[in-house]
Amino acid sequence: MNDKLLAKAVQDYINANLNTDINQIALAKSPFEGITPAELATQIGAKKKSEKKLPTWFRTKNIYYPPVLSIEQTSSEVTARYKSKLAKGNTLIDITGGFGIDTYYFAQKVKKVIHCEINPELSAIAKNNAQVLGAKNIEFKVGDGIAYIQNNSSLFDTIYVDPARRAEKGKVFMLRDCTPDVVTNLEALLKKSSRVIIKTAPLLDISAGLAELNQVSEIQIISVKNECKELLWIIDKGFDKDTKITAVTLNNEVEKDFSFYRSEANGTIQFAESLHVGGYLYEPDAALLKSGAFNLIGLTYELIKLHTQTQLFTADFIKTDFPGRIFKIEAILSTGELKKEQNLRGNVIVRNYPAKPEDLVKKYKIKADQEQFLIFTRIASGENVILKASIIQYY
Repeated sequence: MNDKLLAKAVQDYINANLNTDINQIALAKSPFEGITPAELATQIGAKKKSEKKLPTWFRTKNIYYPPVLSIEQTSSEVTARYKSKLAKGNTLIDITGGFGIDTYYFAQKVKKVIHCEINPELSAIAKNNAQVLGAKNIEFKVGDGIAYIQNNSSLFDTIYVDPARRAEKGKVFMLRDCTPDVVTNLEALLKKSSRVIIKTAPLLDISAGLAELNQVSEIQIISVKNECKELLWIIDKGFDKDTKITAVTLNNEVEKDFSFYRSEANGTIQFAESLHVGGYLYEPDAALLKSGAFNLIGLTYELIKLHTQTQLFTADFIKTDFPGRIFKIEAILSTGELKKEQNLRGNVIVRNYPAKPEDLVKKYKIKADQEQFLIFTRIASGENVILKASIIQYY
């Protein structure tokens, strides 16, 4: 960590060049002694990347940034603030501390937090930033988090871990494929804590994760603006009951959730044989879809499902507590009727329909429109339909 980067003149230069091409910065001569062009480019690129994801860090003076990859891999402020509520007790250790976003928000809820990071440079950066942000209840340790817990006599109320997938692994992965290996070390972790929280990418299959882990009391699926961001596996020592699944949507300061127990996931639902103009179409948020409780979603909100393989629902009423988009159906068209339409406009959505959005846009010469939607889908009778619809609720 190069402390010269925190000098006022250097910070002013970084802020003045946030919109400058960092490749140009990296290739130019550094205007500061003891600071390389590459270091300046890294600070500028990483700070710019933080503007929307980490607004508190972006707005705060004298924040030191790691390489852009660390910013891409870290939790957003939105998700870190939410997950801090899941901490149990007064002490927490983050054994994969990284840039320290999760650690910082846990420290807002817990009396004492330990940030453990194997990379000395990243540990020093996180420590500097915590001091700048006024977080005084975080202790920083350099080293392997698993080894620290095993070699330390201290007990913790909560252990938090964000395992990294090993680079050589493909798109489909198991928890055993990650570092640290929480599956092999879970028993050791539970000897030192009554609660372990594991963060994984949403790409991890829920059933596969449950096959590897035990004592999972709850799985939380977190999405932001209809994009699934992470899975949180809450493991409570001695838990042997039905696992709870909670889909959480975080959008513009509005939080909605949909919870059920795994044994409740399946249910019998009514299917729509037809649709009508003036009705409403419901599209579940990405977190709800990840939960796999497709029929239960409709039953909970008293909706009718369009088709077994179409995760869309309909009703004659609006329920604003529904986590997802709601559309008002303005017209129902066949493909023949669509061909006759002139000056077609709309945001194309395809759900269980035998064509790709880009092909439909080209075929029917559809112009983009953010408020009007053309939804290509299938209903229970097997009929393909095109719905002209306006958006009522985004999230």
